[in-house]
Parts: sequence; C-alpha cells; structure tokens
Amino acid sequence: MFALDVIAHCTRVKPILDLVHKIISIDWTVSDCLLPLTSRIYMLLQRLTSVINPPVDVIASCVNCLSVLAARMPGKVWSSLHHTGFLPFASNPLTNMAQCISAEGMKAGNYGNLLVQIEQPRGEYAVTIAFLRLITTLVKGQLGNTQSKGLIPCVLLVLKEMLPTYHKWRYNTYGVRERIGCYTLELIHAILNLSPEGEDQGSTPTLQSLCIYSLANTEAGQAVVNIMAVGVDTIDVVLAAQPSSCGSEGPGQILIQTVKLAFSVTNNVIRLKPPSDAVSPLEQALTQHGGHGSNLVVVLAKYIYHKHDPALPRLAIQLLKRLATVAPMSVYACLGSDAAAIRDAFLARLQSKTEDMRIKVMILEFLTVAVETQPGLIELFLNLEVKDGNEGSKEFLVGEWSCLHVVLDLINSKQQGKYWCPPLLHRAALAFLLALWQDRRDSAISVLRTKDRFWENLTTPLFGTLTPPSDTTEPCVLEACAFVMKIIALEIYYVVSGSLEQSLKDGLQKFSNARRYDYWSQYVKLLVCHVAETEEEGICCFPETQMLISAWRMLLILSTTHADVMHLTEDSTKLKLFMDVLDGTKAALTTPTSVPCLRLGSMMATLLLILLKQWRSVVAAAPDILSPLSLILESTLQADQQMMDRTKAKILSALISVLQIQGLNGGDISQLPQLLLSVCETVKDEALALIDNTRHVSQMGDVQEQEDSMETDSPRGLQKDQRDGVCVLALHLAKELCRTDEDGEYWVLVMRKVPVLPSVLSAVEISLRCKHNLYFTEAALHLLLTLAHTPQGAAAVAGAGVVQTICLPLLSVYESSNGASQSFSRKSQDSACWPGVYRLCMSLMESLLKTLRYNFINEALDFVGVHQERILQCLNAVRTVQSLSCLDEADHTVGFLLQLSSFCKEWQFHLPNLLRDVQINLCYLCQTCTYLLHSKKMLHHYLQSKNGEALPPGPRAQRPPQTLNKDAAAAAGGGGGEREEAELKALLAVQCSLLKILSKTLATLQHFTPDCCQILLDQCMDLAEYRTLFVLSFTTPAFDPDVAPSFGTLLATINVALGMLSEMEKKKEPASQSIASLASLEEIQALKSLLMFTMENCFYVLISQAVRCLKDPTILPRDKQRLKQELSSELSTLLSSLSRHFRRGSPSSPASGILPSIQSKPPTPGSKPSHEGQEPIIQLVQAFVRLVQR
Repeated sequence: MFALDVIAHCTRVKPILDLVHKIISIDWTVSDCLLPLTSRIYMLLQRLTSVINPPVDVIASCVNCLSVLAARMPGKVWSSLHHTGFLPFASNPLTNMAQCISAEGMKAGNYGNLLVQIEQPRGEYAVTIAFLRLITTLVKGQLGNTQSKGLIPCVLLVLKEMLPTYHKWRYNTYGVRERIGCYTLELIHAILNLSPEGEDQGSTPTLQSLCIYSLANTEAGQAVVNIMAVGVDTIDVVLAAQPSSCGSEGPGQILIQTVKLAFSVTNNVIRLKPPSDAVSPLEQALTQHGGHGSNLVVVLAKYIYHKHDPALPRLAIQLLKRLATVAPMSVYACLGSDAAAIRDAFLARLQSKTEDMRIKVMILEFLTVAVETQPGLIELFLNLEVKDGNEGSKEFLVGEWSCLHVVLDLINSKQQGKYWCPPLLHRAALAFLLALWQDRRDSAISVLRTKDRFWENLTTPLFGTLTPPSDTTEPCVLEACAFVMKIIALEIYYVVSGSLEQSLKDGLQKFSNARRYDYWSQYVKLLVCHVAETEEEGICCFPETQMLISAWRMLLILSTTHADVMHLTEDSTKLKLFMDVLDGTKAALTTPTSVPCLRLGSMMATLLLILLKQWRSVVAAAPDILSPLSLILESTLQADQQMMDRTKAKILSALISVLQIQGLNGGDISQLPQLLLSVCETVKDEALALIDNTRHVSQMGDVQEQEDSMETDSPRGLQKDQRDGVCVLALHLAKELCRTDEDGEYWVLVMRKVPVLPSVLSAVEISLRCKHNLYFTEAALHLLLTLAHTPQGAAAVAGAGVVQTICLPLLSVYESSNGASQSFSRKSQDSACWPGVYRLCMSLMESLLKTLRYNFINEALDFVGVHQERILQCLNAVRTVQSLSCLDEADHTVGFLLQLSSFCKEWQFHLPNLLRDVQINLCYLCQTCTYLLHSKKMLHHYLQSKNGEALPPGPRAQRPPQTLNKDAAAAAGGGGGEREEAELKALLAVQCSLLKILSKTLATLQHFTPDCCQILLDQCMDLAEYRTLFVLSFTTPAFDPDVAPSFGTLLATINVALGMLSEMEKKKEPASQSIASLASLEEIQALKSLLMFTMENCFYVLISQAVRCLKDPTILPRDKQRLKQELSSELSTLLSSLSRHFRRGSPSSPASGILPSIQSKPPTPGSKPSHEGQEPIIQLVQAFVRLVQR
C-alpha cells in the first residue's frame, strides 16, 4: 500500500523537480526563492532510495537538481548530501593507498545498491548519469581539494566498478553506453587537472594520486587504452552513419569527445606518475608491439587522417610526444610499413596554409622531442639524400618529403606576421632547429647552415624591437628570441672561428654595429626589474623570461672567450653590459620573498661572477661596484636559508673578486664597517652551525658520514664542507676585508661586537679533533694568518686562545689512529689536504711570534714542545723525500724555528734537550741541502726513482714561478719532449725549495752561534754558553747520516752558492744545465739575492764557529793550527772567486743589512783604502783571514 502511495506521489513530484531543475539552470538568482523546495530534496532522496522498489526517474531528477545547485554551493550540497546515505562512504579512516585500492571498509551507499539491483538488470542508467555529473561538479567546485577524503569512496566506485566494466552492461537505449564512458572520463579528467595546492596531506592518498595509481596499475587503465584503440576508421564509420539532425549531441561527437578525454587522461597520468624503475601496466599496454597492425602507436599516429575535429589528432600527437619522451621504444619501428605514408600525412597538414594552427604547433613539438629520443623517426622526417661528392666526404641534399622545407619557410623573415605564420608557429619552428643544434645532428645542420639567407632569416627576431616588459609581451616572442640566441651560441661554440659561415659573421657584425648588445642588455635588465616589481602578476610568463635570460647569459659567457667573432671588444660596451647585469642582479636579489626573483637572481649572479673573472680590466675601471654588491649580500643573508646558499656563495665570491681587482679605491670606505659586520655575522653563524653538524656527524659515526643523512633533528640539515660553500667563502671575504683595512680601524670594533674569533676557533678545534671540514679549517687559518701580520690582529688572535685551541687537536692531523706519526706525502701540495693544514698552523705560529715577540714566547714554546717529534722528523725527512709538499713543510718548520731562535735563553731554560736536538738536526739539514744542491744528477735520480710518476707539477705561486723561455723549450723538445721539460722544471722547483730551506737554516744557526763582533772583541766572553755545532773536519759533505756536519760542510755550502751564482751569469751553457734558461729576469734576481743571503749567513756562522774553536781551551793546539791553515787557504780561494764575481757587477744581498757585524766592523789596522768600494761581506772575511794568519 505504502509503495503504491509513493509511486502515486512521485508522478506528481517529478514534473515539479524537472521544472525547478530547468529554472535554476537558466536563472541561478531564483534559487533563494525556491529554497523551500530545494531544501527538501535531500530528505526526499533519503526516503526514496530506501523503499523496496525505488522510483529511478524521480531519484535522477533529484540528483540533477543537486548537480545544478552544487555548481554554486558545493560545500552546502556536499554537507547536506553526506548525511543522506545516498553516496558511497568509508566506514574506516583511510590511511594508505593499498587500503584504498582494495576498497577495504568502504560501503557503496544507496546509489551503489541502486546501480547493482535496479539499473543494471533493467538496462536504464538515468541515476548513474546524474551521479557522475554530480560528482564531477563537486570535484570542480573546490571540494576536490578540501573534501578529497570524503570523495575518495565515490571516485573509487567509478574506477573499480564502473570504468573497467561499463561497456559490458546491458543497455536498452543506443548511445547511453558512450555517454557513461564520456562522463566517467570527464570526472577523471577534472580530478587530474586539480591544482596540487592543499592536496598534500602526508601519507594519506589524495584524489589525484588515487586516480593516477588506479589508471597506471589496475584494470581501469586498460579500459582507457581500449577507448583510445577505437581508431580513426571506426570514428569515421560512426560519423557517416549519424543522422544530420543529431547536432553536437550525436553518437559520433560523443565518441570523439570520449576518445579525446582518454588521450588527455592518459597523457596526464604519464606526466604526473611518480618516477619509478618498474614499468607500469599502463605503459606496457601503450608500448607493446602487437602483430598485424594492432599496435597502439600506429593507431595513435593514424588519427592524423581525422578531419572532423582538429583537437582529436592534436591530442593524439600530444600523447605520442609524451610516449616518445618516456617510453623505451622506437616509434619508427612501431609504425612499420605505414611509416612513410604517415609521415606524408603529417607533412601535408604541416604545409597546408588553412590547417588548424595548433595541430601544426603540436606536430613541430613532436618532431622537436623526436630529435633527441627517436633517431629513426627524425631521419624519416628529415629525409636527407646523400649527394655524390668527393671521395670520403658526404654532402647532403634536402629530400622532397622533408620537414625542413616547412621549417625554413616558417622562419623566412618575409613570412612573419602573415596569418599562416603566427608567432606561436614561428617559435615552434625555432624550437625544432634548436633541438637539431643541441643534439648535434650534423647532417641536417650542414644542409641548413649553407642555405641561402638562412642565418639572415634566423637572426631576424634579434633585430626587432619588443614591447617594454611592463606592457603585455607575447611569451612565445621571448622564447623565439631565446632559441635564436642559443642556436648562435652553439654554432660559435662548436665551429672553429675560421670555418664559420660568412653570412653568420656578417650577421654578428651587423648585430654589434646596430648596438644590439646594448639593446638586449637593457631589455634583459628591464625584464628582471619587471619580475621583481610585479612579484605576483609577473609570474604568468616566468618560464619564458627565465629562458630568455638563460640564453642571453649563454651568449655573454661565450663572448668572453670569442670576443673577436662576436665583435664585443669595446670596453665601453662591456662596461655597460656589466653594469646592467649588476643592476639586474640587485633588482632580483633585493626582493628576497619572491621565489621567481631568487631564481633569476641566482642566474644573474652566476653571470656576474663569470664576467668579473673574465673582464678584469673593464671591472677595474668601473664605478663603485662594492656598494650594490654589499646591499645584495645583506639582502641575501636575510632570505630563506635553503634556497639561498648557492646564491650567497656566488655573491661572496663576487665580492672577493671585486676586492682583489679594485680594492676599496672604487668603493666608498663607509661601506666597509657594514660589510664587515654582515660578513662576520655570517662567519659566526656558519661556524656555530658547523660545530653542531660536526658533533652530530661524529656521534652518528663514520658509517653514515658517506651517505646523505635523513635525520631531521640535525640543525639545518647536514652541511657539507665545500670549497665553494658559504662558510668557506665568507671566511675568505673576511680575510680580504681585514687585509684591506690594514690599520684595523673597523675590524677591531666589529670583532668586539660579534664573537667571530671564539666561534671560528671552536669550530677549528672540533674540526681538527674529528678531522672533518678540511676546507673550512684551511680558510679559517688563512683568516687568522692575515690578522696575525698586524700587531693588533696578532694580539686579538693570541688573546682568543689560538694556541690552546689548535695545539693539541693538531696532533690528530698527522698521527694515525694507533698514535704513530704518518709518513711524509709525495703528493703535490696544490690540493687541499690535512698536512697543508699543519703547514698553515706552523706559518701562523711563525707570524704570531714574529709580530708579538716576547708576548708570545711561552705559547710558542708550548707549541714546539707538543709537536717536537714531528718537527725533528720533518727536518730529517728532507734527506729521504724531496716532494714539494715535504719541502714546503720543512720550509715552514725552519721558518718558525728561525723566529724562535731569537729567544735562545728562554728556549734553553724551558726545553734544553729539544734545543740541542734542533741544533743538531739543523746542522744535518744544512749538510743534506748542500749535498743535494751540489749533486744535481743525484737529486734528479732521487726525484725519478722515489717520486716515480708522481712528479711534482710546477711550483706554487709563493715559490718563484718558473716559466720556460724559448731556448729552454727548444732544448727540452730536442732532449725528449715534454717529459724531460717537466722533469727539468720539477728539478728547478725542488732546487729553489732546498735553497730557501738552506738560507733559513743558516739564518737560524746564526742565532745559535756567538755574535761575530762580540767573540772577536770581547775577551771575557763565556764560551760555554754556546755549543760547538760543526766538527773539525774539512771533508766535503756526505749523504750518509753517520758523517757529522763539519767546517767542510760550511765551505761546501759557500762553494755551491757561488757556483750557482756563476751558473746564472753564464749565458752560453746548454739550456738544460742553466737555471737562467728556466726562469724570468725577476725570478733570477730573487734567486741571486737568496744565494747572497745564504753565503753571507754561511760566512757568518763559519767565522763565529771558527773563532769559538780557536778560543776553546779544550781543543788541542795542533787542531787549532790545522784549522787556521785550512781556513786560510780555503777562504783565500773563495775570496778571489767572490771578488771576481762582484767585479762582474753582481748585486749585493738585500739581507746584508740584518748582519750587524758587517756594518759595524771597524777597518782593521792593515786594511787598504781600496776596500771602501768592496762588499761588507768581503771586508769581514778578509779581516778574519788576516786574524787567522797572524
């Protein structure tokens, strides 16, 4: 009875519902007046779906009404409908994809029951069509983002129960099946086009991810593939059979719409699918090779024959383009015997002047992708024929069915602006040409570059005047210009300048003459400024803007190395370009909240840095660069940390370069305090972050140190210690600024305000202990070393506790885990390494002691006491390892000992045993150096046999840099080529190092021997205070460590130095024998001074030690007599050689002023007036000889 009553009511209610539906559809504003009716639909729906035999047509009318309402009020409709039980729902909360796909805990709702129990048996689907429309409307109305969890059960029902099987259902009416398929795909299409904002909800699946996964991995995907496989012939048959009265709702149109949606959905699934190694079932279905033309790729390609709806072939080609990019297959192979026919169809549509422009663009985009990914297919489309040319050389001609005809036609300057060549099509043609150049398709390029007017037509866009960036510019015009710039850049880069086509050279000349460099530089600057000013609106054509700036950057970088070809040689133009880049960088990076600006700023900063390095002369003459760079730095330091690290590093690097090129001359000194403050703040923050990270790494252990850690509690993510990291570059910039501010006027104040030194020293300490952060440690020590050169800097560094910080941790740098000291490396000393850090620490101690003197003596003695084993090992190692790194360490060590030797009494008091050991080892070192310098062949043999292939490369800058002159190069070439030349240079580098070590060793020994004046004149001198350093023997120095250093060693040292001086004077010797042939004039001058300094110190030590022996009562008179005789004869011979040398005009030692005895020595009674013009050293030796002879 109740059922009959309901049915009777429904016949009256349905017309009312249909009327409401019609009214609201036409005029939405009436909906408020109809609220009493529309608000009852929910209750009606709930009741009607729960009766035994529900009235399907009335329910469909209810749902149709709700669909119209949902278009305007999705939230209200959703919340009211949610409580009716009509829609599918989940009884358990959704947590992961597996649970969703299995539909575990999901209920089909009243609609699901209705579909299975009533609609499918009857073959009438009014409610299903209304349901699909309603869900699509809800998804589009923002609920796709906000209520995706609630909608998942509804969408899952469609994906699991409807899409895979709907074509098998029973249907009473023709055309309903196609409509259900179309609406289903419309819903999926809407979901795949949801914006990702607000969609990310952690691990819970979203509507989009659910659709992508289902289509890629379940039967739903196969259903979509089946729709696409309908084929162009079936569609043509349906269209032909369709009566003309159907209009846009006919079965043919619906079928076309369904296939188009299938294309779009598949394309989006492949585009949005998360990357994975495994090939998904959908991709397998798309790319599998079926027999007898059942291949899907062929089916897709044949849609090119469809003429009714231009969007259908366009979407088919778009999907082909996507497959050609991602799928590991050959499209050409899939096309089989149809390939040539399909190519002709493609080209026919491309050439037609009345064809839909978007199809042409899509065909060109497909070919552009094919250049890189489909070699066979692109050869088919290029259709190049080999012309019979000379033997061995291939010449190509463009075939009749080649796509190049169309492309050349499209870039023709006379065609521009015609209706059949809009800017979008022109851009697509240029993109295709760029792909050929980027993929180095030489056959096609060789044909193109020699075509008449090709370069002229290609470069036409660069000579046009674009609308200012503030007005609306068509993005594709910017892209077209970018493509042209990139093609020109690639051509210049790959082709030798002499072989460039004359027409291209003329074009570049014209580009320069027409002041286009200035124009484009100005335009790019305005473009960057425009993006910076209109942060939000300016994003619409951001990719195109970025592309143009990238292309311009490529062209400018190339112009730094190919200036002659590109005719960018005028300094005034270069300066204008450089300042534009600087202004653009400033505009972009002083807008730190905008991500696009930061991207552009980073690109511009790279260009700025390269131009700074390449155009040093231009930058040197530029106006103030420091001020804008300082502003940029401050702005970037405040911006988001993760994004800005690379850019910060570039700006810091640029500032270092500017300071090195310009100093502060170009800038206002008032910039310095603020800049110093910013840099010091950065150094402090980075050092503290580094401390935390290093602790974190050392706690985690070395296992994970190699991997990228996913730990989230480590502060700011684990920093990698990089040579070009922010921390290292900030330290280098701080060093440059402190060097510039020599008086310490500003840095003292800044360092009082910001605790830079304590944080840096703490970071250095933990880095040394863990042996991490090598680059940071090196940079920090360089900063401390720079400070240590000035009195207040040295006081600040010492006051911050530098010795307490580095003294003990430094042990871990050269000690292995078992406590044994590591052997000396034979590697080059150019690369950063921990022994290099030890050498830097030694230099730092030397510098601090030299600057602070007595104020630092206790710390210096602590340091030498802790590292005494390494110091003594190092002095001994020169005998066995002559690599430059080992010699460099010996040089630094002796330099430090030289400073420390000024404080003999303190040293004797605190560390008497060590002092004795050092004195002995220095004497042996003197003997080793003399022997190695004396016997060049032996040294050469040692370098070859011990260092093997690891020959030291040319010496570093701090050593006199050796440059081969023409004679030496010729001689080396004659003597066996580059290998011998390298060996010769290596030998000279080692000789220079040995000479430096020898000179410092003798200067140090001079402090351990009595003062010449005092021992000669003071009769009451306490001789016990000074030990005898050399034994009474006159044999030549041996390489045997058992033979003690003697007076013979010192005489041999003077002989070797004199011999090397004479060798430099000889111009006629074979080049391989002469130092003079391997070095420049300045270097020879420096070497001569070094040799003189060595000789003077050697004479001084010799005289002092000899007088010490003569006055020593414990030495037998017989020995003293022998000493007098030997010295008298040896020194007389040396004096005559020395006098001859000076008469030839050799310079005196610049260091002679530091020997007090030479200057203050009174003329002896027997001296002659002629001595006044002689060198002080000769006068001293002559006086001593006369003393001995008495």
